[in-house]
Amino acid sequence: MRFYHCLLVLFFLGTEACGNAHKASPETLVPVQDTVSTPTQEFPFPDIPDMIISPDDRKAYLLTHYWEQFDFADTTLVNNRNVTEQGFVNFIALLADATTPEELISKSLENWCEGFIRKEHARQILTQTADSYLFNPNSPFYNERIYGLYLEKLLGKLPQTDAMRSSYRFKLELVRRNNVGEKATDFVYYLPDGTRCTLSATTVRNNRLLLIFYDPECKSCHEVLLKMVADTSLAEAVRTSKLSVLAVYTEGNDEAWRKTLANMPEGWIIGSDHEAIKIGALYDLKAMPSLYLLDENKRVILKDAPYEKIHRTLE
Repeated sequence: MRFYHCLLVLFFLGTEACGNAHKASPETLVPVQDTVSTPTQEFPFPDIPDMIISPDDRKAYLLTHYWEQFDFADTTLVNNRNVTEQGFVNFIALLADATTPEELISKSLENWCEGFIRKEHARQILTQTADSYLFNPNSPFYNERIYGLYLEKLLGKLPQTDAMRSSYRFKLELVRRNNVGEKATDFVYYLPDGTRCTLSATTVRNNRLLLIFYDPECKSCHEVLLKMVADTSLAEAVRTSKLSVLAVYTEGNDEAWRKTLANMPEGWIIGSDHEAIKIGALYDLKAMPSLYLLDENKRVILKDAPYEKIHRTLE
């Protein structure tokens, strides 16, 4: 599934809201453009009552009633990406706005799940859409906080006998782990000489530990590691004890791991977890490498962050 970028221009939420601007229209946003087909339908935004003037109140009404006029039983409508995905993208953009209260996000997601939960085709399409936009780290809308809230509401609507409950529950447990401010899950790893170590007992210099989960046979891992190796400021921080770096190999090919040990930077702690993290789902390793910045107490400062962000934070 492609990822679309859209700019939501909320004229109907502006500080100088017009009395007759009570319904969102195509002019209020830059729409998703499909290079293959021309849209023949528009997303059915709800009518916002004229009496609601405050931008915050208008936003709250819009989000609460966002999906009420969308016919989840209409498979043709659901399959129209220009309508369904455009609507979802704008919905998520509103939810992800820093000014949107948590309770409004929760209620809006609950109403959305209530709309599609009993429509098998809509449920299949929309749960896949949520995964692609909110849970894929390559998505510009990647947002574990909103994804976790969505999963909570979805599980609250699903019958206890539904076959997908275990899958959704597993994902929810993953996104709830190792979040910013929390203590990182402890695990065992082994140094090249066989010494058994744990994350909790790993020495942290200057209150900063860069934790890297990697696979040297992974192309993206190779690219990120090359970037880190070339970063002279990172090397200097390790050399002068301003930072500890722990790189943990999470796959099971011991031979492949040992072949690359000589290429790893000096001063890094290099270990292998013998696949314990992956098998136990201790960390979310859906995209590699996975980088965490921890403090001396192993509390998470940055979770699964791109190296550029970690670099800026360290500076």
